[in-house]
Amino acid sequence: MQRNRIQATWRRLATPGILVLVLATAGCQTPTASNTTTPTNETATETVQAEETAANTSSGPVRVGEAAPEFTGVDSMGNTHSLSDFRGKVVVLEWTNHQCPFVGKHYESGNMQKLQTDATSKDVVWLSIISSAPDKQGYVEADKANELTKSRDASPTAVLLDSEGEIGRLYDARTTPHMFVIDQEGIVQYMGAIDSISSADTADLEKADNYVQAALTSVLASQPVETTVTQPYGCSVKYDG
Repeated sequence: MQRNRIQATWRRLATPGILVLVLATAGCQTPTASNTTTPTNETATETVQAEETAANTSSGPVRVGEAAPEFTGVDSMGNTHSLSDFRGKVVVLEWTNHQCPFVGKHYESGNMQKLQTDATSKDVVWLSIISSAPDKQGYVEADKANELTKSRDASPTAVLLDSEGEIGRLYDARTTPHMFVIDQEGIVQYMGAIDSISSADTADLEKADNYVQAALTSVLASQPVETTVTQPYGCSVKYDG
């Protein structure tokens, strides 16, 4: 590469008494290739990939170490729940869409059901939330939601129907699944992906680090959570508009 030469000139601005030093380089060769890559368009499964960093994930309305936003929702049995109702208990929020292949990975393998069973057996409140809008992928009414819970042998504490997307937008839920762990004091201790391998392949489950399980273990033992924020992966939440 040709050695750079720096040329310096002084220019006087319109403001009296102010001079600006202008530096210019000469002899630099223009790179012939870019280091950037173009993301693959995956519209077939409408996946959301890690285009923001974990730091950007924590810059939304929900922050680890701060109080989880209060909400009220109606579940598939017609019961009303507010987050504050569960103060004193650990709460898991799971955004779900039964037609999403990433959600299918965790339910068809039994992985999500095992997490739910293990958590609820320790008095953890597990809220599955469906924020798909009417006529969008994953939208269900109460009867269908109950049928899915039974047929998949799932065991959440409740399934909240959020078809208007109010809870989802409040938490900036972007993918299915998108997971949050809230401690007994109502403080967010974990937010992000369910595990460390962003695929829809069940074969990856054994190789992945399960962030939700690890966070629950730490919170229940009153220990600091090691991994607090990760980039969620899966299908985009199907909000209206």
